[in-house]
Order: sequence, then C-alpha cells, then structure tokens
Amino acid sequence: MTETAGTQAPAAKVARRQEKTGVVTSNKMQKTVVVTVERQVIHPLYKRVVRRSKNFLAHDEKNECRAGDTVRIQETRPLSGRKRWRVIEIVAKSTQVAPLAGVDV
Repeated sequence: MTETAGTQAPAAKVARRQEKTGVVTSNKMQKTVVVTVERQVIHPLYKRVVRRSKNFLAHDEKNECRAGDTVRIQETRPLSGRKRWRVIEIVAKSTQVAPLAGVDV
C-alpha cells in the first residue's frame, strides 16, 4: 500500500537553535555586544586539553550588558553583516569597582 503526499502527516521538523554561554568583552556599539565563548578541546597530537575561544556579535536590545558580564546567547536569523546571535539572559553581572574619589592613580 502506498501513501500519497497529501495524506502523509508532516514530519515534526524541530530545529533547535544553538545556545552558548560567554563573557561580554565589549559593549561599545549600540544594541550590540561582543561575547567571547571559551571551550576546551583535546589536542589531536599531544592529547592535552587546550583552550579555544571565539568572539560572537550578539544583539542586546535593551543595552543592559556591560563588559565582564556572563551571558547566554542564542542563534538567530542574520541581523546584520556579522550579527547572528541574540542575548537571552544575563547569567551573572560583573563586579566593577568604582574609582575612589580624590585618589590619584
């Protein structure tokens, strides 16, 4: 018995968007932050753990991320020439110490 294309149930094609966690290294653009994501891989020859990092441009709609914040980003449609990620949440705020008034550094 053969099924026709009209009676076949559509396949549930659920494409999960990638999510990554990284540290904001720059917020000098408007509504855009640079997020550095680090990962650890095993070197193919020396079998040692090596740290690799990559920068992603992510969309920050409310301009609330600061340098040093740990954020979660999610893959999205292209928003500009290099921006394909969106900030979902700020996992941890950075602890920035305000300079002391009247102290020469």
